[in-house]
Amino acid sequence: MLRHEFQPGKLVAGLFLVAAGVLYAGDAGGLWVTEWFAVIPLVTVGLILAGVAAGINGAVRRRRKVGRPSTADPGPEISG
Repeated sequence: MLRHEFQPGKLVAGLFLVAAGVLYAGDAGGLWVTEWFAVIPLVTVGLILAGVAAGINGAVRRRRKVGRPSTADPGPEISG
């Protein structure tokens, strides 16, 4: 399997959406009663936190990329 970069924003969004699905599944199964509007704040907060996590991840990756020396050919060396 090919390796891929870790994307915490997608992880956070997925966790909150799974939690919303579990709330509705529990309601459908008769385990508890979930009001129809209860998921709106849950999903909204999850998407906001996912955006924050993605923004922080992007800033960290950008900062690491700037600080890392390039692996490209630097050109001819001048020996003196």
